[in-house]
Amino acid sequence: MGDVKMRDGARATVAEARAKYPAPGGPRLSAFLFGHGSMELRFYKPPQPDPQTPHDQDELYIVHQGTGRFVCNDGRHECAPGDVLFAPAGAVHRFEECSPDFCVWVVFYGPKGGE
Repeated sequence: MGDVKMRDGARATVAEARAKYPAPGGPRLSAFLFGHGSMELRFYKPPQPDPQTPHDQDELYIVHQGTGRFVCNDGRHECAPGDVLFAPAGAVHRFEECSPDFCVWVVFYGPKGGE
């Protein structure tokens, strides 16, 4: 994680996120945009099948484009643009049956182990 000077705020655009999106086979599946303290903003376009494993921080997903299904532990939720999804730290979660254009903003935050 790298902090951006946040005193004057920060802005991330979809164009910037797409330009930073890692090439297939890169070390991370999401693109880092900025962070501050425990918070980190990323952009994610899940491959199918989505290979995510549980994370050690709480996590919010904000659907930017496309449709899919969010699976978190035993819950299953249809999702579409504008939806906000929560995965607590340590939860088994992934996206399924996503449209080809599906992508989300990802916000990691809080202490390791969750709040």
